[in-house]
Amino acid sequence: MKKWKKRGAIVAAGVAAIGIAAALVLNALNSNIALYVTPTDVAAGKAPSGQAFRIGGMVKDGSLRRDNLTVHFVVTDMAQEIPVSYTGILPDLFKEGKGAVVQGRLGTDGNFTASEVLAKHDENYMPPQAQHALDEAQKTLEVPKP
Repeated sequence: MKKWKKRGAIVAAGVAAIGIAAALVLNALNSNIALYVTPTDVAAGKAPSGQAFRIGGMVKDGSLRRDNLTVHFVVTDMAQEIPVSYTGILPDLFKEGKGAVVQGRLGTDGNFTASEVLAKHDENYMPPQAQHALDEAQKTLEVPKP
């Protein structure tokens, strides 16, 4: 085999290896992504099907109930409500009337099964998307005065 053919084969093998490595990295990143969706978007059918995603909003007052290790509650953006069930230990700051972001999957019955629950960590912080969704929902609920 001539010298230039050997060099060409080595370069082609290197490019193929880099391409395969890049494809594997991109596939791993794509499978670990969790989109943020508001309860209004979930009710409108804009939630990804068959894929884990996050919903955020306020935990509705009076909706928290426990069945052994499973906790059931409702997440709302003041316009729509999504029932959530979670099996596990809740964060210390998780309370009714406070902000929360839950990650999981939406069932065919419309119930969201959470794999992770995050509670807002202080009085002033809320994820920007959740704050925007709450503001938009509040605007739609306000009736202009004549």
